[in-house]
Amino acid sequence: MTSSPRRVSPSEAARILAGRDPVIAGLVAATGLPRFSRPTESPFAALVRAIVYQQLAGRAAAAIHGRLIAALDDVVEPAPLLALPPETLRAVGLSRNKAASLGDLATKVLDGTVVLSPRGLSRLTDDEIVTRLSAVRGIGPWTAEMFLMFQLRRLDVWPTGDLGIRHGYALAWKVPTLTARELDPLGEPYRPYRSILAWYCWRAAELYADTDDSALTR
Repeated sequence: MTSSPRRVSPSEAARILAGRDPVIAGLVAATGLPRFSRPTESPFAALVRAIVYQQLAGRAAAAIHGRLIAALDDVVEPAPLLALPPETLRAVGLSRNKAASLGDLATKVLDGTVVLSPRGLSRLTDDEIVTRLSAVRGIGPWTAEMFLMFQLRRLDVWPTGDLGIRHGYALAWKVPTLTARELDPLGEPYRPYRSILAWYCWRAAELYADTDDSALTR
């Protein structure tokens, strides 16, 4: 994964890909242009939320996250997080593993292992960010790739480990569901806008969730 050489909007990138590929063109017509909302949280706060929400139902995760933010007095930064005593972390509902992951994230941000300042992030490639974030306990490549796509709005991320993307690609292009390794090179023609390809794979999975056929490729 590498950053796109020229910054364009997601909508413009979708139009470019639609001009290259009739399947993408059909998905654009069926689902509209991609929507990547501007982030409302800091990069650190977004990663805290991602860790809290892992493997939890939305309502339960939201409740725990809300209690954590209240315990921090809405100051979601590394030092205040590390200052919370273990009993407070337990009281808000965090498991021991998640508390350890949050502590590791905060520690690595403070010691510079993980760079989250806007200037620092702008100097790192997608691969460098994934590598650094994946060094944090509880953060894997998928979480790092979602951070790239939706927090940093990077346009050339291709998270082939995501089952929804693999399933959506299979439905839209009428091929068997591929492994991540098999799907990875199929994203090459869509550089430097593979995030847009991923977005439309998700849309295809939603459109054709109850059918093995795709109207786009009949």
